[in-house]
Amino acid sequence: MGVSLGAGVALAHFQGREDSADPAARAPLSAEPPSVAPTTASPSPTPKPTPSKKPTPKPTPKPTATKKKTPAVPQSGPGTFTTATASGKITGTSGTLRRYRVQIEEGVDLSARGTAEEIEAILAHPRSWAAHGRGRFQLVASNADFVIRIATPDTADALCARQGLNTHGELNCETTDGVVVNLKRWMLGSPTFSGSPQQYRHLIINHEVGHEIGIRQHMGCGGPGKPAPAMMQQIKGLNGCRSNEFPYSEEGIYITGPIVS
Repeated sequence: MGVSLGAGVALAHFQGREDSADPAARAPLSAEPPSVAPTTASPSPTPKPTPSKKPTPKPTPKPTATKKKTPAVPQSGPGTFTTATASGKITGTSGTLRRYRVQIEEGVDLSARGTAEEIEAILAHPRSWAAHGRGRFQLVASNADFVIRIATPDTADALCARQGLNTHGELNCETTDGVVVNLKRWMLGSPTFSGSPQQYRHLIINHEVGHEIGIRQHMGCGGPGKPAPAMMQQIKGLNGCRSNEFPYSEEGIYITGPIVS
């Protein structure tokens, strides 16, 4: 009995010192260590690429329609003329040969040679007189059967007045020695003609040369919507007809109307 007691006391004393040797040892074994938040550094946000600014395209300027300047037409000139030195081949295969020369009033901004060549082309057109047996024509510089003069309005009036014709500074005429073309009509065309001045020149030459080949009278409109005859004074009004610069249609038919003067 005594030994047993001493052994128990000694055991108890030993256990007591072990229990107090480290206060941490008294913590329950099952206790988990306090959780520590991980100190992982949050990654720096990736910088977004800065979009490169494209230069704003400048609007393409719209083309500005340029108005054609109206040619300046002098009212008067010296009354003297320059003769075109050009000469050409005979146009047409039948009928009387008529040689003509072209004259431009001095001081006028027209080439005598260039104008003569344009008139030559008008008379050679397949819808004009020569192509339909109404005569043959040849551009010459001298020894002409008739002359085509282009003159300022005042000079044209003076030349036409010698034939008893009043052209009012606006019209062309046919005289005993040829054709007088008002420069205003040659350059600007006619307010009653729907085509260009270049087209109207065909009408001027075809109409006046028509008188030269013997068609003395003027014609009227052949009916509403029909092409006006070349021998109609279209500048005075179309009366329901359509503007037309040629004596013949595309089918080769002579364009006529009632005789009016």
